[in-house]
Amino acid sequence: MTASGERHASWLELFFDLVVVAAVVQLAHRLHDPSWAGATVTLTLFYAIWSVWISYTLYANVAATRTRTRSILIGMFGIAVMAAAVPGVGNRLPEVQDTRDFAFAVAYVICRFTAAGTFRKAGTVMTSWPTAQLSRGLALGPWILSIWFDAPVTYQLWFVGIVLDILVSVRLSRDPERIMARVRKKQARHKGRDPLATRGVLDPEHLGERLGLFTIIVLGEAVMQVVIGAAKVAWDLELGLVAVAGFALVVSLWWLTFQYGVSAAPQRLGGAALRPSVALTAHFFMTAGIVALAAGLGVTAENPNTALPPAVAWLMCAGLSLNLAASAALGTANGAGRRWTWGYAVPTALLPLAVGLFGLDLDGWLVVTLLVLAPLWRIRYRPSGDQTGARSSAGPDAGPPLPAT
Repeated sequence: MTASGERHASWLELFFDLVVVAAVVQLAHRLHDPSWAGATVTLTLFYAIWSVWISYTLYANVAATRTRTRSILIGMFGIAVMAAAVPGVGNRLPEVQDTRDFAFAVAYVICRFTAAGTFRKAGTVMTSWPTAQLSRGLALGPWILSIWFDAPVTYQLWFVGIVLDILVSVRLSRDPERIMARVRKKQARHKGRDPLATRGVLDPEHLGERLGLFTIIVLGEAVMQVVIGAAKVAWDLELGLVAVAGFALVVSLWWLTFQYGVSAAPQRLGGAALRPSVALTAHFFMTAGIVALAAGLGVTAENPNTALPPAVAWLMCAGLSLNLAASAALGTANGAGRRWTWGYAVPTALLPLAVGLFGLDLDGWLVVTLLVLAPLWRIRYRPSGDQTGARSSAGPDAGPPLPAT
């Protein structure tokens, strides 16, 4: 708490974020030599790590000063295990002659069960993102089942699990009273085992800050990928252009967050607040897009004056497009005007795909230079009187409007 009573991330939460940094590094490295199947598996791994992080983040958000340090540290260790397993998922490591599929799945399941238990012990029901707590049901089933299968069935089950996880949360969050009724009915059968369930109340400013910090982590990885790539090659004009364009690209994405909060999109003044399930789903896709972009920037820095492998070029273009498309959808849902939607949001989301379609034979430095035009064009937007302007004092922790439910 600050002197004014405004709540910020605790030292424990910032310590928890360290394992996310390690996990993002591992995930970006997996994408240096991508395939469609490999990229899909990496997206699945990213969601698993993100979902564990968001479950504990929501717990700390509603628990506030009652947050149990031991619970957060358990989640931290679990994500660390998952991060360490990432390079070996789907790959037989020479040192062990085996994959890390089993370890990743078991760590994920344990983390989700433990996170759900923290809500139960606190007597809090997370109706805004139900699978953070109701993880023992359908959404987690495919992960448990995958333990008894081999690839590629394992990864197919994981992918089904994340789709169900998102769909269940979005659908159930529309009817919080139904969730409360189910929880209380279950508690009635086990009277006295857990505290009486109450509906969790989110702190929107704190949650916006936490989502913003996660975005900063993945943007930081994009910077790190360029730095590491540049350290491996001779420095010439083309590398300098990649470095400048890549840095401009990262700064542009950060600036959109600085302007509008983690939604990276304007909102209509006085408009209805977004459901947290919508904002969190968009946040996942936005940050996943940045991780893909980061991997592409790293490869480009190592090959600035040659045409990129088609898979890498498409990965980078698709990552930026995914990020801008998710923020476009979030802005539209948040009441952004038609001028922003059709004049800025849609064109900037499509431009990276056009670069992927027609620019595969271009040198790496030119591809990155063309991509930076997309977020720069969106930054040029100036809102009319019925929408928010630049939040020069809010910073990247402003966050989308989230209802306190």
